[in-house]
Amino acid sequence: MAGEYEHIISIRGLVNRFGNQVVHDQLNLDVRRDEILGVVGGSGTGKSVLLRSILGLHGPNAGRIEVLGQAIRYLEPGPHRQWGVLFQGGALLSGLTVQENVELPIALHSDLPVETRRELAVLKIFMVGLDLAAAAKYPNELSGGMRKRASLARALALEPRILFLDEPTAGLDPISATEFDELVSYLHANLDLTIVMITHDVDTLFSVCDRVAVLVNKGIIVDTLDKLVKHPDPWIQQYFGDPRAVRARQAARHMRPESAQPIETGD
Repeated sequence: MAGEYEHIISIRGLVNRFGNQVVHDQLNLDVRRDEILGVVGGSGTGKSVLLRSILGLHGPNAGRIEVLGQAIRYLEPGPHRQWGVLFQGGALLSGLTVQENVELPIALHSDLPVETRRELAVLKIFMVGLDLAAAAKYPNELSGGMRKRASLARALALEPRILFLDEPTAGLDPISATEFDELVSYLHANLDLTIVMITHDVDTLFSVCDRVAVLVNKGIIVDTLDKLVKHPDPWIQQYFGDPRAVRARQAARHMRPESAQPIETGD
């Protein structure tokens, strides 16, 4: 498998514009196998547009995107079964229970017997720290943190090789956000996942990510955090020089776990 392709995601010459506004101009990005890559950037830098382009949900004006060695084209079939997505709002179907939400992609993309599908869905629900009581509830009966976990379980339903997370800790209190970061680290370590994560949570960046991609000047700068904090770009200096980022960096030096454990239940 290692010789299939050099990078699990490869982007070359990406251009995205909306009218006269150019968001990305000849953007290049490589995502390494098994890494956790954080994506940050100021308002209007096109973080969500980049994600949607990779997923084939937005047609760029120019450029080439390859995922798992396969070219991605707007609204055409790609390696969709090999990636999972946790959208910022969760995107759970309100008329289905948590278990039914998680089971749905298995039903759509496999011919497994009903009982096997149910067992797999329950396994994914347990994997993200929810229990059978939560599995029987509808999305509007869950707390924000539990909805995030339910959405994550659904993203893992088809055992993907790549996991895309869009602001996974947005709206969570600090304790729940920390628990979610630990869960992501645990899943990454145990499921052989490559993770691409859009986030503004500096605690998440320093505690979870191997590298960070910063969208600036219609392009992208990618490096480890230790090197990025020294980058001369004014926005990068302002972002990582913020007191919250400084505190997060200091805390991560002492607290980043070797192997985080799953959370049994949580908000």
